[in-house]
This record gives sequence, structure tokens and C-alpha cells, in this order.
Amino acid sequence: MSIDAPNPTCASCSRTLWQDELTHQGCGVCLRRTDAALAELAGPRGLYARLSTVMAPGTSGGGGRVSGSKNAPIPVRLAALNLQSHGGVVTILQTWQIDWYEMNGFTHPRWSGRLQQQLDQTVDALRNNLPWAAAEHPAWSEFADEVGQLFGACKAQVSGEPPARRVTVTCTLCDATMRITLDTPGRRCQCGTQYGWAELRQLPLAERTAA
Repeated sequence: MSIDAPNPTCASCSRTLWQDELTHQGCGVCLRRTDAALAELAGPRGLYARLSTVMAPGTSGGGGRVSGSKNAPIPVRLAALNLQSHGGVVTILQTWQIDWYEMNGFTHPRWSGRLQQQLDQTVDALRNNLPWAAAEHPAWSEFADEVGQLFGACKAQVSGEPPARRVTVTCTLCDATMRITLDTPGRRCQCGTQYGWAELRQLPLAERTAA
């Protein structure tokens, strides 16, 4: 009597794929979570636009000022500025859009307007192509993880909440290290080993290198 092989798992979170997802890289749960994160980043009231409201040191998304050091603060909050400027959220997402377009043989994307308008255009393109990416893109897990990190970083700046603490864990098969947070749904090691949410949290912490 033959034994049925287990269904493949999502490259991002290691959930077992449903019957109609068996050839996919990502599951429907991760697709919907990534889509929601992209949607919250974009738009005139999105997280990216709201970064401009927290540029002043000591401010949060609620508009209040937080008391701090008596020393004169720097003119802007650098973390929020870095996310909103060239090289930040917009540039990272545009790099993914270019990659997807090249894989599909599409014309190189063109963007117009200020960074906010470019972000909205890029997010629309990525969301329209998410089903394809979850099904076929070999780096789906990296994309989903990067979108989650951008979303978390922007949300932390806008809300004033500290970002999720990152820790470094070690793969039990090849000893490579991976940086994760409590929100990381899953991660594929460079050796190809896939770890789910629970499995990641059972990995040993990487030893700190002596200074």
C-alpha cells in the first residue's frame, strides 16, 4: 500500500498548502496578509504619507510631543526620514516591481509624480500581480518578509510604538544565522531548509561575537 506524500508547504510561513495551491510558493494567508500591508502603506492617509506627520523629534502619529533629553534635538527623526526618502520604502518596492516585470517580459515600469504618487503606482502594480508572485516567484518568501518589515517599520514610526525586537537564530543543519522577530511567520535558510513560525522559535540563539 502506497503512502501519500505530504502536501508542500508555503515558502513564507510553512503552512500546508491547500489542494488548489500545491504548485504555489505562498499560501493564501500570506498573500492576503501581504496585500493588506501594501494597502495600508499607500494612499493619502496611508502609513507612508503619515510619516511626514512624525518627522519632528518627540512627535508621534497622534500629534503629541514626547519629552526627552534637554539637549537640542536633531531637526528631524532620521528613521522616519529614511523610510520616506529615496532609497526607502518607495525604492525597495520599485525594485521588486522591476524584478517582476522583467520575469514576465513586461516593459520596464515608469513612474510619475512625487514619491507618494510613485508609491501608489508601485503598490497598485504589486497588488495586481500578487497572485502570480505567490504562485510562481521563487523569492516570494523574501518579498513577503520585506513588505512585512517595511509595514512594521512605518507603523512603529507613526504609532510611536517600539519596533518588534529582532533576534538572531542559528539553522540547526548548516549553522547559518537568520534575523527574525516575533512577527516573522516563517523563514527559508540559505541552505534551503524551511522553518515555520513555531520551528523558528525553537532554534538556538546565535552566539554573540566577542568584541
